[in-house]
Amino acid sequence: MALDDSSPTPMRHDGKRLAGRTAWLITDGKIGMDVQVRGVADALGVVAEMKHVTPRGVHRLLSPWLPPSAGERIGTGGPLSPPWPDLVLATGRLSIPYLRAVRKLAGPETYTVILQDPKTGAGSADLIWVPAHDRLRGANVISTATAPNSFTAARLASLRATGPEHIAKLPQPRVAVILGGRSGDYPYSDACHARFAAALSSLGALGASFLVTPSRRTHAGLLAAVDAATAPFPRLLWSGEGANPYPDFLAQADLLIATADSVNMASEIAATGRPAYIFFPKGGTAKFKRFHEALQKSGATRPLPDRFSALETWTYPPQDAGTVIAAEIERRFALHKAANIHTPI
Repeated sequence: MALDDSSPTPMRHDGKRLAGRTAWLITDGKIGMDVQVRGVADALGVVAEMKHVTPRGVHRLLSPWLPPSAGERIGTGGPLSPPWPDLVLATGRLSIPYLRAVRKLAGPETYTVILQDPKTGAGSADLIWVPAHDRLRGANVISTATAPNSFTAARLASLRATGPEHIAKLPQPRVAVILGGRSGDYPYSDACHARFAAALSSLGALGASFLVTPSRRTHAGLLAAVDAATAPFPRLLWSGEGANPYPDFLAQADLLIATADSVNMASEIAATGRPAYIFFPKGGTAKFKRFHEALQKSGATRPLPDRFSALETWTYPPQDAGTVIAAEIERRFALHKAANIHTPI
């Protein structure tokens, strides 16, 4: 995966030049946010400490523009106090005031990175990553087609080599079904549920087995439709209890399907290098359209057909945004340290 044409080409990421450096990962605790900062931190090999922030009242309402409240004691004994880390990675609007406060107090010794558009301008951090479907651009802004995650080629290879026996026993092709759910952008409907179910049933009729995993956003109507469609065929459907089999499902699937409402899920199935389909319920936004069009252009994904009459297969370079972003952080971190540059906020 290459950076957007508006950004410089990153150095080869082969040595984890920042391995052992300290990093704070600042988010509001949402899983989707944690996945992104953790993916980049893992690619860097840093010693990472997660810092979940919970602004309240007007400071929550007006994030990312207001600073943290004085009661949070940034730099004076609270959780965000010296010794300052070598890097700070933050994502989500609620995290931005905290990163900006740390940047101001720590000075150039701490390199700051924001994932996603902070809405406070490109000067909010030393480096900003945005997905290519976002519009923010600048000298310190880089972009990739997919979002960062921890599913590198090495991790997937390890998972494939040690896959659980109960998954290996399922007949091939094994189809991973990764479910998002209803949102303001994708409201879903009974007709959408029925269309998705019909596509899955047609795959089962061709001899597929299923690895089904819902998420916290999966609504009852969608899960019920998928449950009914896959029940006649060999399958594993995670109930939400016990360890989440999601990593093994990604690694062991021969073909993958994710719903269009999650950039993270679409990015993760595209990290496998295996045929990946996106189910499009009615709805969506211009940003989602640009994201999915870029994924399709890369060769990673195709729209899920309403029915399958035959099984398809194709290959593509696995989409590994975390490694690309890490390489660019390494390159710019070295330049930053050499020049001791710190742009005032």
